[in-house]
Amino acid sequence: MASAVIVIDVQQGLCEGPNAVFDTAGTIQRINLLTRRARASRHSVIMVQHQGQNKMQRGTREWQFADGLAVCRTDTVCSKHTPDAFNRTRLVEVLSDQSITQLLICGMHTEFCVDTTVRRALSLGYPVTLVSDAHSSAGNAATTPSQVIAHHNITLLNIDSFGPRVTLAEAADCEF
Repeated sequence: MASAVIVIDVQQGLCEGPNAVFDTAGTIQRINLLTRRARASRHSVIMVQHQGQNKMQRGTREWQFADGLAVCRTDTVCSKHTPDAFNRTRLVEVLSDQSITQLLICGMHTEFCVDTTVRRALSLGYPVTLVSDAHSSAGNAATTPSQVIAHHNITLLNIDSFGPRVTLAEAADCEF
């Protein structure tokens, strides 16, 4: 089964300043561990990069991949404009061209782009491994970042209506 690591929105605008996600450095470190292992096993790494009209405009510092994120020339970069990495992007085409049948998903913002992309992947028939310690959030007025992450790990794990399922694994335990 060919798999790909999908790294969602690990961009400078979500990693610095007062709205930075929780444990930015640790999250990036675990993503780098995961992508390094995937590349060594000749599995695809796809970097999804959000491009907004007000925030994270193309070419700005906010839009750039985060400091410390290891991006290689062999990685595929896929631009998106909505929380859904599949919506009006070339992601399905990339996965099809590479005969990818299994996704490992990590990145930023747990409750927005990670959640939406995981659900869409399931609806498209892709089994997903949600890398439980390699996605993050800034939290919100009602919940802490840790609560958001834990909630989504459990919630996404329990979705069974699409057919394919979500499994959870920590970055160090993901197998290729």
